[in-house]
Formats: sequence, C-alpha cells, structure tokens
Amino acid sequence: MVLSYFSIRLVGMDGLEIQQVDGAHGACILILKGSLTIKSLFEFQDLVRREQSNNLIVDLGEVPYMDSAGLGAILGAYASCERNGRPFGLARVCQRVRTLFQVAGVDKLVPQYETVDAAERQLAAKAASQPR
Repeated sequence: MVLSYFSIRLVGMDGLEIQQVDGAHGACILILKGSLTIKSLFEFQDLVRREQSNNLIVDLGEVPYMDSAGLGAILGAYASCERNGRPFGLARVCQRVRTLFQVAGVDKLVPQYETVDAAERQLAAKAASQPR
C-alpha cells in the first residue's frame, strides 16, 4: 500500500482512534482503530462533515465491533458523499462487521474493498470518469 502522509490527525475517544491520512491519489483516508459505537462515533461524524477531499475511504481493518449507531454513522457518511458527488468506499472490513452489513442488508449498497490501495485506485478512477 502506497500512501502519501501529508496530514495525520490522531484523535482518541472512548476506545476509538481515528487517523486521517491524505492518500496518494487525493483521497482522504480515515483509519479507525477500536469499536465504532454510540459512545465513540461523534468525532468520526465531525471529521466526515468537515472533510472536502475528492474521495473518502474509511479503513475498518482494526474495527472489531460496530453497533447499529456505528452502522448508521457509516451509512450517513456514504449518503453525504453520494449527495455531494464524492466517491466513498470502505476498506479492510473484518468478517464480524461484514456480517452486520449483511444482516442489515447494506452489504451491496456501500462499496467495499479488500485493501486501502484497491479502494483508492478504484475511487480515483470513478472520480476521473465523473463529469465536472
């Protein structure tokens, strides 16, 4: 995985850390570490609202658990990006969280990628093909 580390922001709250990284192709990558729950999602939502990059990738590789409020925060981020014509994707989703997406019926709605690099390449291509 090749990333350009232009800006890094680390925020800790209620067992969740968020690292914000500028990707090699202009994407904002939010790397979450810890559980995304009602107690920890507010900083995530604030970062998503403030972020104005072309593409948004949320790396869930180190999120072992997500409750329904966390799922709602992910869906809110996806909907916001869709409304604003910004490609959105999830990367490295663990099996437990993937199962939550399947049970909720959103596994086919939100784009998911095996790696951050794959997400970044696909979303950059999608953004390049969209009319301005």
